[in-house]
Amino acid sequence: MTESTTCSVIDPPIFHSVAEVAARLESQGYITDPAIATSVLLAERLHKPLLIEGPAGCGKTELAKVLAQTLDTDLYRLQCYEGLDEAKALYEWAYPKQLLYTQILRDKIGELLTGTSSLADAVARIASHEDAFFSERFLLQRPLLKALRAPRRVVLLIDEVDRAEAEFEAFLLEVLSDFQVSIPELGTLTARHMPLVILTSNSTREMTDALKRRCLYLHVHFPDAVRELQIVHSRLPQAPAQLVAEVVRVVQALRQLDLKKSPSIAETIEWVRALTVLGHSTLDPQVAEETLNLVLKYQGDIDTAREQRKTLFPDGKIKPV
Repeated sequence: MTESTTCSVIDPPIFHSVAEVAARLESQGYITDPAIATSVLLAERLHKPLLIEGPAGCGKTELAKVLAQTLDTDLYRLQCYEGLDEAKALYEWAYPKQLLYTQILRDKIGELLTGTSSLADAVARIASHEDAFFSERFLLQRPLLKALRAPRRVVLLIDEVDRAEAEFEAFLLEVLSDFQVSIPELGTLTARHMPLVILTSNSTREMTDALKRRCLYLHVHFPDAVRELQIVHSRLPQAPAQLVAEVVRVVQALRQLDLKKSPSIAETIEWVRALTVLGHSTLDPQVAEETLNLVLKYQGDIDTAREQRKTLFPDGKIKPV
């Protein structure tokens, strides 16, 4: 016998304007732009997943985290990887608990069969307890099901979806189309509240057209120098202004080089933080070279930057970007 579920609840709007989205995100230290703020507003109001593509480190995952903070709600994160399947993303049965229940049932079998007058009656009595083995008490909820069954509206982050196989995308489409899942033993479980869904991709492979059609699409880049300055100042308000400006200019120049991995926004912030701890209020070429490992994570990239020292620091000074 299947278990009936409650219908989805359409929650009242969270945001009422693009300006409100930008202001609330900025209050949490996430400096946005009109394209990002507009996409977030539409995703929330239209109840559609938002697929964000762009290079690693440009703030895609951080947006989901900050949204959860802004809304004062939970963040459920599904980290995608090669080989990810439905069991790890949606649910599994707690087999050890089921086995324990079997043991309890066996110990109580005599009491259970009390009053039965035939084998048919005994079988029917035992069969009446079959559903207990496959009830929600034995269900191990994974991120997707947790987000659908949460008692309030949450943020669901499906991170680096491009790392999973295309077959997994087909499964996601089924879940995200109606925000419900079918579990053979329980029936159809529908979202209690419509989650705000963010999917991220580092563009390591092309997403299928079907997934892109289902989602709102946003491509993000690294911020320009002005916005990156704002981001660093918002996260490190006590950092020396000249140091922040010089670090941002160098990072912007580094991203123009042929690197295996360009510096992320988080690495810009960590570079400023580390230099502040070391007592620097400016960034001279020698200090920059000695601490390049804070923003460049491959030796080949560090070597490339050192080879371009004169480009980055003409006449021994920070080159404006």
